[in-house]
This record gives sequence, C-alpha cells and structure tokens, in this order.
Amino acid sequence: MHVVVNAAMSVDGKLSSRRREQIAISGPDDFDRVDQLRADSDAVMVGVGTILADDPSLTVDDADRRAARADRGEPENPARVVADSRIRTPPDATVLDGRAQTYLLVSEAAPPDFIEEMEDAGAYVIAAGQDQVDLTTTLAKLEGDGIDQLMVEGGGELIFGLLEEALVDELFVYIGPKVIGGRDAPTLADGDGFIEDFPEPELAGVERVDDGIVLHWQF
Repeated sequence: MHVVVNAAMSVDGKLSSRRREQIAISGPDDFDRVDQLRADSDAVMVGVGTILADDPSLTVDDADRRAARADRGEPENPARVVADSRIRTPPDATVLDGRAQTYLLVSEAAPPDFIEEMEDAGAYVIAAGQDQVDLTTTLAKLEGDGIDQLMVEGGGELIFGLLEEALVDELFVYIGPKVIGGRDAPTLADGDGFIEDFPEPELAGVERVDDGIVLHWQF
C-alpha cells in the first residue's frame, strides 16, 4: 500500500486552534490540489477527532473527476476510512451517508453494541489492537480489500501513529499565511512524539500555491 499524507498548517505548525475547530488555512487552488489527490486515491483516511471537529464528507468535489473515476470502472468516490480507538464515531456522521464505502478501524476492546451500531449505520468495521487501533494490521487488511493508495488527511495523532509505524510514503504539507499559536493547538504530528530515531524524509518538491507553499516530502 502507498500511503500519502496531506495536511494544511499555519506558519507556526498548527492544524487548527486550541479549540480544535476548523480554520481556513489554504485557498481555492490548494482545495483543488487536494480534490485531485482524493480522486487519485482508493481511500481517504482520517482520525475520529477530525470527524467530531469537522464532520467531513471525504468525497471528490469535482464532477468531472468523479466521472473520470467511473469511466475507469471505479466508484465515483474513494472509500472512507476512520481510525477510532476511543469509539466516538457518531452514527449520523457524514462519512456514513452511503456515498462511498466506509471502513471503521477500532481496537479489539470496542464493545459489541458499538460495532453493531456502526454496521447498522453502514460501516464495515475492522478490529485490531488491544487498546488502540493496530495501524499496521488494519492497513494490511485494507490493502487486501483492494486499497492500493491511501490518502490520509489527519489529524495529528493519526499522522504521528503512521509515522511511528513507518507507514508513510509521501507527505504533502501546505503552509498558509496564518499564525494560530497555542501550546494546546494540534500540530502535524501529535501523540507522544519522538525522542530518538527521528523520521527524516527527503524534500522532493516545493510549489507556491495560493498565498502559501506546498512542501512535498518522500520517505
């Protein structure tokens, strides 16, 4: 599986404010770039925190791109994947609206009634890991389901978990002209953080987009 992480952050490295509310960091050209990345992917993945904060659809916006996917014999929208170790996904989340296949990744500690509720809402539930989602195992199961390119859109704890398990192949970071600040505001890679063996990606490209830049890194 090829894993591509995409994120937008402020000049001081924040994904949103300390309230974890969605903040517009990028502009229309970057939105279009992200939409193309979605259209080129087999699935789009986020953590449950992103679901609770933004309630995203994770679908392809451009009708021509959806039509091109259909012409290739693919679903109009990529599958949607939610990592939810804390069983917080609401049954009325937009990702469960039926516009695309939705996978819910949970730990083996997830209560059976929660799994049943999510399946009734239309999700395909994959359980792996004792207390939190085992990303290596669940991504391998997704690959076995035909997902060869996975786009990850955050948040910071999920991105850190993927980096920690050396599962990221490419990283696109849009840096927008905004300072957010706050010690409790989420960053690109939250979680415990590294104290040694720091990942060291290679810079593959720099492009000016809207009023910011996109950095492309490869691992």
